[in-house]
Amino acid sequence: MNYRINAPKLAEEGKRKIYWAQVHMPVLLNLKEKLLSESPLKGVKFAGCLHVTKETGVLIRTLRDLGADLTWCGCNPLSTQDDVAAALVDEGVSIYASRGVSNEQYYDDIHSAMGIKPNVTIDDGADLTVEMHNSGNLSEVYGGTEETTTGVVRLRAMEKNGKLKYPIMAVNDAETKHDFDNVYGTGQSALDGIIRATNILISGKIVVVSGYGHVGKGIARRAAGHGANVIITEIDPIAALKAKLDGYTVLPMASAAMTGDLFITTTGCKDVIREEHFLKMKNGTILANAGHFNVEISIDTLKSSSVKVKQINQNTTEYELKKGNKLYLIGEGRLVNLVAAEGHPSEVMDMSFANQLLSAIKLIQVKGSLSPAVYNIEKTQDQQIAKAKLESMDINIDTLTEEQHTYLTGFSEGT
Repeated sequence: MNYRINAPKLAEEGKRKIYWAQVHMPVLLNLKEKLLSESPLKGVKFAGCLHVTKETGVLIRTLRDLGADLTWCGCNPLSTQDDVAAALVDEGVSIYASRGVSNEQYYDDIHSAMGIKPNVTIDDGADLTVEMHNSGNLSEVYGGTEETTTGVVRLRAMEKNGKLKYPIMAVNDAETKHDFDNVYGTGQSALDGIIRATNILISGKIVVVSGYGHVGKGIARRAAGHGANVIITEIDPIAALKAKLDGYTVLPMASAAMTGDLFITTTGCKDVIREEHFLKMKNGTILANAGHFNVEISIDTLKSSSVKVKQINQNTTEYELKKGNKLYLIGEGRLVNLVAAEGHPSEVMDMSFANQLLSAIKLIQVKGSLSPAVYNIEKTQDQQIAKAKLESMDINIDTLTEEQHTYLTGFSEGT
């Protein structure tokens, strides 16, 4: 077994973390129990590129227990939990990941995971999928899955340009993923990371959330719940209108920059906060990013605009600008919820990773019959996962009567 991790001695601590996640991921575990006798992944080679967290540990164990042969790497240089990586290696899994890797090591780890010559890729951000395509070694690939919005956007662009060579299941676009993971998961965990890194009081702050997609909505809602005054910046008029009607102030970034106390980017786009914005910001302004890549805050420009840089703690850096105002960047502008906290709560990752499992099984069942494209998750899969989650929470819902079903599927009854 080959692997590359940072701290093997942390294995027992990592196993305790994975155990805690398992307790809170009943949907995924129940699926595993139902499928164990079938071994649906037996003989199938997986390469995964997801944040190596305790929840991912549960997914990896599930795939392995259902027969998969797998390798795994991190999908962000600062998101790996070293104790979890150690625990998985101790259990015989080939993990290539550690917290704080260089850009070069990050891609070396991806290439190491690719060495298995996977039949299925499980990705978060599309770096693994892109590197697989760059390698040209795709002969054994059935298909792949993609976990996050940024990755789906990249892969749809590949499809549009005729560059995508194998089918991808857009796990991110499942309702039981983005309506819960993105909204409730990031909404809670992003603020958790900011509070852990700074211990600031959110109440009374002016919090500027850039982007009002699923992630932005979740963060705005949680910030408002903490007592913050929330400003939304947007480029999409429909999203901006939704934000306004949800009760938030909507401003362009140039105006918001002058008043905000805490800025959180969620757009998936680059250079959302730039030099012209830094120069307008108040002394003591805090900057954080909740998008997948560290491109939303122009970090190179922030550095070049500063006369002094000071590390406040492990996850907070002070930048003193030429005019004397000090700005504080959390987690090098990387995913704040994973850099400065533990990522999404296990309960929402339960549904996301149930989608990953079922999507992988679907790819195996239909191997060779799908053209290279990005595919949406079937409604029946979403419904199956939502129903299982409700059952795990001891919640019952109504069902249609025969007459109601006839009414909704017919057209003859009118006024």
